[in-house]
Amino acid sequence: SDGLDYLAMAKFFKGLAASGAWACFDEFNRIDLEVLSVIAQQILTITRAKAAKLELFDFEGTRLPLRRTCNVFITMNPGYAGRSEL
Repeated sequence: SDGLDYLAMAKFFKGLAASGAWACFDEFNRIDLEVLSVIAQQILTITRAKAAKLELFDFEGTRLPLRRTCNVFITMNPGYAGRSEL
């Protein structure tokens, strides 16, 4: 949704990391560029925790268990009206 903000995404990512679930975000570049920047940092935090094989990690001020099966997949469709060019 165009209305997603980084706080809503942080809640979503917390659930993914703690449960080990996967998610696919379609047309991700419909989100405002400023919000995309913060979300990219959130994903990077999880990716680094997985790479370090941590069992617990700090995410957005919360100490979370990490199930390393969690993953995020993103699709983007550049060139369409209303899409950010990344």
